[in-house]
Amino acid sequence: MITITTSGNKKVYFASDQHLGAPTAASSFPREKKFVAWLDEVKKDAEAIFLLGDLFDFWFEYKTVVPMGFVRVLGKLAEIKDSGIPVYFFVGNHDLWMHDYFETELNIPVFYSPQEFLINNKKILMGHGDGLGPHDKGYKRMKKVFTFPLFKWFFRWLHPDLGVKLGQYMSIKNKMISGEEDAKFLGEENEWLVQYCKRKLTQQHYDYFVFGHRHLPLEIELQENSTYINLGDWIQYFTYGQFDENTFSLHKYKSTKKD
Repeated sequence: MITITTSGNKKVYFASDQHLGAPTAASSFPREKKFVAWLDEVKKDAEAIFLLGDLFDFWFEYKTVVPMGFVRVLGKLAEIKDSGIPVYFFVGNHDLWMHDYFETELNIPVFYSPQEFLINNKKILMGHGDGLGPHDKGYKRMKKVFTFPLFKWFFRWLHPDLGVKLGQYMSIKNKMISGEEDAKFLGEENEWLVQYCKRKLTQQHYDYFVFGHRHLPLEIELQENSTYINLGDWIQYFTYGQFDENTFSLHKYKSTKKD
């Protein structure tokens, strides 16, 4: 378990589901600039920054090639990490084919499953959130196929001009991947991430559960001193999480810069 203790007036920041590149590179460019502006602001008092998946709408790493674009966000993350601020990245269902590019080029650790962190003595379980809980069975089956080494090996043999274009098309058109239904609140009893969190609480205590994937800013009290947080997205809500001293809170980003 990684332990983080904030110093002075510093905070820990969380964001997810930027989906850069969707539906097109040109249309997502203003959102990329807005997210980079947020990174530029929070770096001033950040103890650490967590990105909880789906930063990109599609990502695949060939041995010598990665998808074109995203220069501003990658450059800003490199700048922040080089300044000494820890950055942690969780893969989502859209960037699950991430391998070692972030670790090699940006020195940013990448996680592929939920992880426990202790922040100011508050125990937090966090991850992207896809494929957890009792439902999402179609996606779970599809994820097993997509992460199967032989499938990735075959995909890698596609020329990047074809492979990336095909991946981008599938990412937008396939509803199990695109998460078109994710931005609808199902009610606390039917939210499968809520059910997942409640089941985890029967095994041990967590002060906070922090996930993305649902594209909804949510804050649901599970029991006394235990809360489920969903970070929302950077498509419709532009929300982020902030851990200040001993309290987690959700905020909406309002850029002071013109796009």
